[in-house]
Amino acid sequence: MTTRVLVLTSSILDGNSLALAEHFKAQLAGRDDVAITTRDLIADELPHLGLPELSSWQVPADERTPEQRELAARSDALIDELQAHDVLVLAVPLYNLGIPSQMKAWFDRILRAGVTFRYTEAGPQGLIEGKRAAILAARGGQYAGTELDSQTPHLKHMLGLIGITEVDTVFAEGLAMGEAQRDAAMGEARQAIDGLVARL
Repeated sequence: MTTRVLVLTSSILDGNSLALAEHFKAQLAGRDDVAITTRDLIADELPHLGLPELSSWQVPADERTPEQRELAARSDALIDELQAHDVLVLAVPLYNLGIPSQMKAWFDRILRAGVTFRYTEAGPQGLIEGKRAAILAARGGQYAGTELDSQTPHLKHMLGLIGITEVDTVFAEGLAMGEAQRDAAMGEARQAIDGLVARL
């Protein structure tokens, strides 16, 4: 049985989060039981979500105008791609204590009420089942476990909203705090990634 892995990258720089993603993929190279798809959210940048696109989702498919069909197809294709994979890997730099806006634009099209989650009397219920995720987080400073790390809970909450609750996190931190610190942090992160890969 083949495990299908979707890797999302989101760095505007030739940076450390990309290096973590490449290491993850390199550890899987040659394995016949794993298939990898990479989506570069910078090279294939999505526009910010606007009202016309949001409204297109509310119209029944057979009643949409040509423009609405085109707009809705963007979200539909991304959700179909996610559904077709077993593991989601998010390679994420930290920009101003948050995620890159390009990744937020992806999530804005994945988090769709009635499609990937629904509202119930007990609260939101995720409709994406049987999937797991890994966050590969690269940061210039050291934030994990502090109040300043708003990025990690944000990502886990968004994933949890659609039903992905099994989430591993790899941190490479202090990358702007000197070469020795950077090398040590990246080395530890690569070892952690090796552990994740071994469980695939």
